Amino acid sequence: MEKKTKNYKPVTTAEENKDYLFQLFEMVKDLRLASNTQRDERFNQTEVRLMTEIVYAKSKGERLISTQLASRLGVTRSAVSQIVNRLEEEKVIVRLPDEVDKKIAYVELSEEMETKFAEVIDKYSAFVGKVVAAFGKRRLEKMLSLIREFSQTVGELCDCE
Repeated sequence: MEKKTKNYKPVTTAEENKDYLFQLFEMVKDLRLASNTQRDERFNQTEVRLMTEIVYAKSKGERLISTQLASRLGVTRSAVSQIVNRLEEEKVIVRLPDEVDKKIAYVELSEEMETKFAEVIDKYSAFVGKVVAAFGKRRLEKMLSLIREFSQTVGELCDCE
């Protein structure tokens, strides 16, 4: 299905666009640095993202298989398989077969890792509480609303699929 995009009249110069691009890169870099401050050094960024996707899906009542993880992480199924194998050896995650279709295996955190991950989530949540207190709840909600709107606009204009 082909996306229909509107033709927008430019309102910025090429130089301004570059400046905005670099400001966005800087913001993402700053957020990534903040999120890495309490990261477990045993895991690389992709592994942490994989575990986060599993936890996030579970919080929404969903279970993920390797193919879905590959799609969400933007990596190959082979790469996810290698990550899952390594983390399974370390007893960080487990593969659980589907009750109906035994060919399907869900990837989940081990009970021990789920407990540790919950502790990390609690630390980050406390940090977010400090950020909200310093930045302001109304300002944060407005910013998040604008970011969602911005992301939707990017998605509508992007040929990313």
